[in-house]
Amino acid sequence: MVTLASIHDAEKRISPYIHKTPLLRLHALDAYLGCQVYAKMESLQRTHSFKVRGALNALMTLSEDALKKGIITASSGNHGKAIAYAAKQLGTRAYVVVPENAPKIKVEGIESYGAEIIYSVPAERFSVAKQLSEENHWSFVSPFDDNAIMAGQGTAGLEILEQLPDVEYVIVPIGGGGLIGGLSTAVKETSPQVKIIGAEPTAVARYSRSLAAGHPVSLPPESKSVADGLQTLEPGELNYPVVEKYVDKIVTVDEENILRGTKLFLPTG
Repeated sequence: MVTLASIHDAEKRISPYIHKTPLLRLHALDAYLGCQVYAKMESLQRTHSFKVRGALNALMTLSEDALKKGIITASSGNHGKAIAYAAKQLGTRAYVVVPENAPKIKVEGIESYGAEIIYSVPAERFSVAKQLSEENHWSFVSPFDDNAIMAGQGTAGLEILEQLPDVEYVIVPIGGGGLIGGLSTAVKETSPQVKIIGAEPTAVARYSRSLAAGHPVSLPPESKSVADGLQTLEPGELNYPVVEKYVDKIVTVDEENILRGTKLFLPTG
């Protein structure tokens, strides 16, 4: 499992390549929510997402020989872009399998860092990436089901504790579990009194259903949400036990409230 020591190692490893993003007080939401509200601004991160933390750490823990051969992943969004950025920084080649219906802007974002795009039927992108990995001896890097990915994402948790030592609750969005797995480990192993709350769409509640069942379950393939970055249909094999150990509570959010929350975060003139 990911450990606090591995997260601290990741922090040292990736620090030359990332931003220490600000933790901003959102005063306008204090009265609305009845508490002091802060947001960890990973939108200001390299490649505009926390995903670059894990991608860099995963690639930087590979052997020199593996890096020379190349990296492959499956993603239509932030993870693919992060892998492309990390590969460029480390002087290796990245291949990203994307669904054939991937939005053009996402594909262009991945290509902007020099990665090669490989199109696939949406439901087959992970199997295609793993097959190509075996055929070409490229290292496959999962978007979330990887201890090095979790350790990299966990560095955001270390920053939150440094920036707001008296934090009481940290609310984390859940997809496959890479971010909440690493972040909850960093926070709970450092300040166990802090509560970790996971949030996932009601329409794609893979962790809520899995924890209720007592084991990972897979959702029907037609499960969809407007939160298109949280569409994974089952918990990661490595992520699930970490979430089960460290996360205090998981809440589900209906589609209308996801849209309402998005609107609340938009600046008004």
